[in-house]
Amino acid sequence: MTRPRGERGSESVELAILLPVAFLVLALVVAGARVALAGNRITGVAGIAAREASVARSPAAAQTAATLAATQALDDRELHCRSITVDVDTSKFSAAPGDGASVSVRVGCTVDLSDIGFAGLPGSRTLDDVAASPVDPTRGTS
Repeated sequence: MTRPRGERGSESVELAILLPVAFLVLALVVAGARVALAGNRITGVAGIAAREASVARSPAAAQTAATLAATQALDDRELHCRSITVDVDTSKFSAAPGDGASVSVRVGCTVDLSDIGFAGLPGSRTLDDVAASPVDPTRGTS
């Protein structure tokens, strides 16, 4: 069976139209999977950092301990961040024992999406995790 002359080359046109759409869908799936995987891996990192900060002897030591713990936890989970931010709230750190002293930590991780390389996709996405931990009342502060 032969095709009428008017439909000659129509498959090429269809392919030229559908191929960019297929690439866009594929890029969105890859970007979504990368963000979902990173979101899953960052869960709990702030809790680890908050626990480490809660046993520190000073607010400066709490900041250092939380930053080291968050960085190590992200490395252990093989989450490669473009930038990492660790914000430690030690405003209740020096409260008297029994007054509900706590340390809260927010860990932010900027995930790079620029290597997907499709116009219109954002170059990065920042994910974060927040946790608080009670300050250890038996820690020494001297």
